[in-house]
Amino acid sequence: MPRPIWSGAISFGLVNVPVKAYSAVHDHTVHFHQLQKGTGARIQYQKVSASTGRKVDDDNIEKGYEVSKGKYVVVDPEEFDALRPQSTRSVDITDFVELAAVDPIYYENTYWLGTNEDSARAYRLLLEAMEEVQRVGIGSVVMRNKQYLAAIRPLDGALAMSTMRFADEVLPRSEIDDVPSARSKPAPKELRLATQIIESLAADWDPRKYHDTYTEEMRDLIERKAKGKKIEAPAEKGAPKAEVIDLMAALEASLEGRRPKRKPAKSRPAKRRAAG
Repeated sequence: MPRPIWSGAISFGLVNVPVKAYSAVHDHTVHFHQLQKGTGARIQYQKVSASTGRKVDDDNIEKGYEVSKGKYVVVDPEEFDALRPQSTRSVDITDFVELAAVDPIYYENTYWLGTNEDSARAYRLLLEAMEEVQRVGIGSVVMRNKQYLAAIRPLDGALAMSTMRFADEVLPRSEIDDVPSARSKPAPKELRLATQIIESLAADWDPRKYHDTYTEEMRDLIERKAKGKKIEAPAEKGAPKAEVIDLMAALEASLEGRRPKRKPAKSRPAKRRAAG
């Protein structure tokens, strides 16, 4: 049974709904340790001085922010404590915005919100009301000594809380030079073919159909090596040749590959002449 990483309440108006936050995701990445060749001994990292190369104890380490090349402002532990946000036990919702208006680029980490038996009625009321109006509650929360912007939203029959990035943490599209200008409009025929390809690939969202094939293959490789099997790397393929793409030809070929092949019509038997 997962343990809650935070407990508090959702607060909006004069209403408080006690909740507990559980991590909604887990990492399945294959992690490796660095070992010394031939011995299997783990490689350790030590904190050393850049000027002397000698090991430095934790008691002699302080934190500094580089304000210019080689110049630092040192912040003492007491000063960190003074700046640390005060821990809160509530998500204070200040706005309810349209769910579709929040772009996924702002979402960071997501947590399922549970509650106790005494508060189940208030929890279900908030959940169904938010589903009814399709709005998400925006507020702030402090977890693990850090303040977050947070979104409370209905998700799969439950309430979920997502920590969010602030506006100044999102890089605006205008700062990316390689984004084509909106003034370059596609040709109508190209647009029609591209739309047909998209429609031919349309499907309902089912996350279970997508797999991390690299991680699956890596785990299989580790399992085979653990059993003593020899692993041979596949022959390396040469780099593909750079070719000028005929966009219309590529669109038409893509669409043709998506069309179902028609079955040949059955030939009808020749009619026999009546005997005279």
